Amino acid sequence: MPKSTAVPVPSDASLDHAALYRALQLPRTVEEKMLRLIRQNRLSKWFSGYGQEAIAVGCVWALRERDVILPMHRNLGVWTTRGLPLRPLFCQLMGKEGGFTNGRDRTFHFGTMEHRIVGMISHLAAMLPVATGFGLASQLKDEDFVACAFVGEGATREGDFHEALNLAAVWKLPVLFVVENNQYGLSTPTGEAMAVEDIADAAAGYAMPGEVVDGNDVLAVIDSVSRAAERARAGEGPTLLEMKTFRMRGHEEASGTKYVPEALFDEWGDRDPLLQYKKTCLAEGWLSEEAMAQVDEALAAEIEETAEWAIRQPEVESTLAAERAALFAPSLVTTSPAKGAVSEKRFIDAVQDGLWQAMEADDRVLVMGQDVAEYGGVFKVTQGFVEQFGRERVRNTPIIESGAIGCAMGLALEGLKPVVEMQYADFITCGFNQIVNNLGTTHYRWGEPLNVTIRAPFGGGIGAGPFHSQSPEAWFAHAPGLKVVVPGTPADVKGLLMAAIEDPNPVLFFEHKHLYRSLKGEVPDAPYAIALGEANIARKGSDLTLVTWGVGVQWALEEADHWTEQGVAIEVVDLRTLVPWDRATVLRSLAKTNRLVVLHEAQRTAGFGAEVAAQVIEEGFEHLDAPPVRVASEDLPIPFSRGLERDIYSASGKLREGIERVLAY
Repeated sequence: MPKSTAVPVPSDASLDHAALYRALQLPRTVEEKMLRLIRQNRLSKWFSGYGQEAIAVGCVWALRERDVILPMHRNLGVWTTRGLPLRPLFCQLMGKEGGFTNGRDRTFHFGTMEHRIVGMISHLAAMLPVATGFGLASQLKDEDFVACAFVGEGATREGDFHEALNLAAVWKLPVLFVVENNQYGLSTPTGEAMAVEDIADAAAGYAMPGEVVDGNDVLAVIDSVSRAAERARAGEGPTLLEMKTFRMRGHEEASGTKYVPEALFDEWGDRDPLLQYKKTCLAEGWLSEEAMAQVDEALAAEIEETAEWAIRQPEVESTLAAERAALFAPSLVTTSPAKGAVSEKRFIDAVQDGLWQAMEADDRVLVMGQDVAEYGGVFKVTQGFVEQFGRERVRNTPIIESGAIGCAMGLALEGLKPVVEMQYADFITCGFNQIVNNLGTTHYRWGEPLNVTIRAPFGGGIGAGPFHSQSPEAWFAHAPGLKVVVPGTPADVKGLLMAAIEDPNPVLFFEHKHLYRSLKGEVPDAPYAIALGEANIARKGSDLTLVTWGVGVQWALEEADHWTEQGVAIEVVDLRTLVPWDRATVLRSLAKTNRLVVLHEAQRTAGFGAEVAAQVIEEGFEHLDAPPVRVASEDLPIPFSRGLERDIYSASGKLREGIERVLAY
């Protein structure tokens, strides 16, 4: 395992030492001002990187302007060295009007693609898979930028750390993984959290170089990052750099440092990065005491003025309409009626047709997932795709749901349109954090669109048991910032999929496995789109409104045939999209029929049917001649036995009784 020891000291000609000194001193000066504000009770919270400035500054210094950096809480030096304007940055740090997130998130929980920085979410290691997406985008676009992602030593125990390293290594991505080992995870010493001394040793398990670096020596940081970036640009893949440093303040200021032995502060205080660099500059004759003092004085005045100005700025104000409008990136996709010939296609053929035509039309669309290339996916949706579009755009991933989804986020931030196939929707839980906390919140927090489509084969009816039959659409309907689509016919699945791939927002696209090969219908051959959020009247009626989606559409249509023979005309409303869902169409139908049944395959408690029923009661109560009825599956794991699923668990066998109750009221 290569580890840095003696680092060649750059010559005076190779570095602008005056500029580098200023870059180191700037975040330190900000830190000192913030700590004074905390003590004065003028600032509520601060995550300090005091004493760790050399890592952030050194990394940025060694990289190019086009390279992408994904920093953490203690990397203020990334933002200042990349040249973010200080006034908006201070407003962001203080939660004042004029910050980068408009008060929607705090400190460094944001990004700015203008400066090629993508900030963190609180869930540790979550941004490492995103860095692999940027690395893949660099390859696909034939550019030579690299991605540099920061992570703390504690977060290296998280699954996303290992998924990201493995993916970057397998695909030889130009990614630098920088571990800031500052010796403590909140109050737990690193030695109590992991059995190894050097985290860089983990690199060997992924066949990449690993290097231990003195993270308090800015010249050592610049040297190691420069070499790793050069290697990445040459197509030699990722590097793991462990920067040894120390956290001189608490996890955040309120937590204090009483749990840290005083001797450690003395030891690491002598290794302070500013102190080290000052000594080197004086010893080498690069800078004088007077020159450095002038920088210190100028920065102190600038930061004092900027911070006090920011404190005087007004608190963030907004309106409900503005906040709602910020949740999703505006979509220009509208329903485009298909023209020309139609063909009878199975549900699965329509999925394949829509995906194929989307990839033909736009080379920014690519497919990732387990076994999606030569094998064609477990359901064969992508069979033949690799021969047509190549392995760069039809990519087998390792078994890494979280890693693949995070990678897709990086690709989308770089302007591509990734489609990620979950082998089964049941396994989407392994990527839950990336979907809900990363994809779902990004546009609202800092305004960047995320064109990611996640295809998820779901649902029962195939005798596959509890872990291959779930209907998890309601989980994601509850998470703001995600669009949720559940088509129920071949024609709809093609048009909705093509719309989802063009939508500049993360879309969960649920495809019912039972319908794949059991349902056929007329599907236009040419490309077309069905705008997300528009319901369809699958059958007209006047006596009862039956709202459903997915496989429920077929159950509803079959049941409507039965009631027609009884002289009852049921109107079947296929929502097609759950987020956003088409309230207006449902309410118009209810105004005509005055009775409502909501049907879904998922379990009853907290299913999306409860949302539909509640909204109808709130907004359309005057139209109701009977209480709404929800028909759903039992609150049980889905049994393996087809008989148990059909006769006890499934909503399909409960539908008639539910309709009878509403009609009899």
